Amino acid sequence: MFPIEVFLAYTSACILLVLSPGPDNILAIARGVSQGKLAACVSGTASGIGILFHVVAATAGLTLLIQTSATAFYVIKFIGASYLIWLGIKVLRNRDLISIESVEKKPLHTIFMTGFLSAALNPKPGLFVLAFIPQFVNPELGSVSIQMIVYGFWFALMTTVGFSLMGIFSHHLKYVLQAKPRLQNGLNISAGVTFVTAGLAVAFMKQK
Repeated sequence: MFPIEVFLAYTSACILLVLSPGPDNILAIARGVSQGKLAACVSGTASGIGILFHVVAATAGLTLLIQTSATAFYVIKFIGASYLIWLGIKVLRNRDLISIESVEKKPLHTIFMTGFLSAALNPKPGLFVLAFIPQFVNPELGSVSIQMIVYGFWFALMTTVGFSLMGIFSHHLKYVLQAKPRLQNGLNISAGVTFVTAGLAVAFMKQK
C-alpha cells in the first residue's frame, strides 16, 4: 500500500515543509528560548496534533466542504486570520514571547492550546493537506482513507519531532541573547510581524 520510493519522496517533501519558517515553528522556538525544552516539546506536539486535525478533517471531507462552500470557507478564514493577527499584536505589544528574563511561566496546557489553535484554526494547512497528500495516494493500492490517515499521521509526527527539536536546540540561544539584548527585542518584533503577516495572508486567501 505504501511503495518505499513513494514514501521516501513524500518524507523528503514533508521535511522541507517542516523546515520552512512559519508561525508554528516560531512558537516552538520561542517556547524553547523562554521556558525550556519541555515547553518546546509541548508546543511542537500541539502543532503536530493541529496538523493531524486537518488530516482527519480532510479525510472526512470537511476540508472539501470548506473548499466548496463559500460560507464555511469565509467563516473559518475569519476565525483563523483573527487568531493569528491577535497573537501577533499581543507579541508586538508585550515583547515577551522570546525572553531570557524572569517572566511568569506559561502553564503547559496554555502552551499546548496556543500551539494547537495556531495550527488548527489556520485554514491554509487544511487546504494544503487536501492538495498535497492525495498526490501520493494510489486508489489501486487499497483504501484511500487509510492511505490519507497514514501519510497524514507521518507528516504530523515529523512536524512534532521537527518543531520540538527546533525548540530544544533554540534553548542555547539564551547565551547569545544575554550578550545581545537588542537581538531579543528584534526577534520578538520579527515573531509578531510573522504572526500578523500569516494572519493577513489567510485573510486575503481566496477560495479555489
